[in-house]
Amino acid sequence: MVKEHRYFVYIMASKPYGTLYIGVTSDLAGRAYEHKESLQKGFTKKYGVHLLVWFEEFGYIHDAILREKQIKKWCRAWKIELIEKMNPRWDDLFPQII
Repeated sequence: MVKEHRYFVYIMASKPYGTLYIGVTSDLAGRAYEHKESLQKGFTKKYGVHLLVWFEEFGYIHDAILREKQIKKWCRAWKIELIEKMNPRWDDLFPQII
Protein backbone atom coordinates (compact mmCIF):
# COMPACT_ATOMS: atom_id res chain seq x y z
CA MET A 1 0.00 0.00 0.00
CA VAL A 2 1.45 3.35 -1.06
CA LYS A 3 0.78 6.31 1.19
CA GLU A 4 -0.24 9.48 -0.62
CA HIS A 5 1.81 12.53 0.27
CA ARG A 6 1.07 16.20 -0.24
CA TYR A 7 3.73 18.88 -0.48
CA PHE A 8 3.29 22.54 -1.20
CA VAL A 9 5.37 25.36 -2.56
CA TYR A 10 3.91 28.63 -1.33
CA ILE A 11 4.38 32.37 -1.42
CA MET A 12 3.67 34.66 1.51
CA ALA A 13 3.53 38.46 1.11
CA SER A 14 3.60 41.43 3.46
CA LYS A 15 0.99 43.21 1.29
CA PRO A 16 0.14 43.35 -2.42
CA TYR A 17 3.42 43.93 -4.29
CA GLY A 18 5.26 43.91 -0.95
CA THR A 19 7.96 41.67 0.45
CA LEU A 20 7.71 38.04 -0.69
CA TYR A 21 8.72 34.78 0.98
CA ILE A 22 8.85 31.46 -0.88
CA GLY A 23 8.82 28.17 0.98
CA VAL A 24 8.01 24.46 0.82
CA THR A 25 6.05 22.40 3.36
CA SER A 26 3.99 19.26 3.85
CA ASP A 27 1.53 21.15 6.09
CA LEU A 28 0.39 24.28 4.29
CA ALA A 29 -2.24 25.32 6.83
CA GLY A 30 0.12 24.83 9.77
CA ARG A 31 3.04 26.59 8.12
CA ALA A 32 0.89 29.53 6.95
CA TYR A 33 -0.44 29.85 10.51
CA GLU A 34 3.12 30.01 11.84
CA HIS A 35 3.89 32.83 9.40
CA LYS A 36 0.66 34.70 10.19
CA GLU A 37 1.26 34.56 13.93
CA SER A 38 5.04 35.22 13.72
CA LEU A 39 5.70 32.04 15.70
CA GLN A 40 9.19 31.63 14.27
CA LYS A 41 11.98 34.18 14.45
CA GLY A 42 13.38 35.14 11.09
CA PHE A 43 12.56 36.73 7.76
CA THR A 44 8.77 36.56 7.83
CA LYS A 45 8.53 37.94 11.35
CA LYS A 46 11.05 40.71 10.63
CA TYR A 47 9.30 41.84 7.44
CA GLY A 48 5.67 41.15 8.39
CA VAL A 49 5.11 38.56 5.69
CA HIS A 50 1.74 37.20 6.81
CA LEU A 51 -0.47 36.78 3.72
CA LEU A 52 -0.64 33.45 1.90
CA VAL A 53 -1.01 34.65 -1.70
CA TRP A 54 -0.05 31.61 -3.81
CA PHE A 55 0.58 27.87 -3.53
CA GLU A 56 1.06 24.81 -5.70
CA GLU A 57 0.66 21.17 -4.66
CA PHE A 58 2.97 18.25 -5.42
CA GLY A 59 2.91 14.53 -4.72
CA TYR A 60 6.68 14.22 -4.31
CA ILE A 61 8.93 16.30 -2.08
CA HIS A 62 11.70 16.27 -4.68
CA ASP A 63 9.39 17.97 -7.21
CA ALA A 64 8.30 20.56 -4.65
CA ILE A 65 11.88 21.41 -3.70
CA LEU A 66 12.88 21.78 -7.36
CA ARG A 67 9.93 24.11 -7.98
CA GLU A 68 10.76 26.19 -4.90
CA LYS A 69 14.36 26.59 -6.05
CA GLN A 70 13.21 27.48 -9.56
CA ILE A 71 10.84 30.21 -8.37
CA LYS A 72 13.42 31.64 -5.96
CA LYS A 73 15.74 32.24 -8.93
CA TRP A 74 13.08 34.11 -10.90
CA CYS A 75 13.01 37.87 -11.22
CA ARG A 76 10.41 39.67 -9.11
CA ALA A 77 8.15 40.43 -12.09
CA TRP A 78 7.77 36.71 -12.86
CA LYS A 79 6.88 35.95 -9.23
CA ILE A 80 4.22 38.68 -9.28
CA GLU A 81 2.84 37.32 -12.55
CA LEU A 82 2.65 33.83 -11.02
CA ILE A 83 0.75 35.16 -8.00
CA GLU A 84 -1.66 37.21 -10.11
CA LYS A 85 -2.55 34.27 -12.38
CA MET A 86 -3.94 32.45 -9.34
CA ASN A 87 -4.84 35.38 -7.12
CA PRO A 88 -5.25 38.67 -9.04
CA ARG A 89 -6.48 40.60 -5.98
CA TRP A 90 -3.72 39.29 -3.70
CA ASP A 91 -6.33 37.93 -1.27
CA ASP A 92 -5.11 36.04 1.78
CA LEU A 93 -5.77 32.39 0.82
CA PHE A 94 -5.38 31.10 4.39
CA PRO A 95 -9.15 31.03 5.11
CA GLN A 96 -9.68 28.89 1.99
CA ILE A 97 -7.22 26.19 3.06
CA ILE A 98 -8.25 25.71 6.69
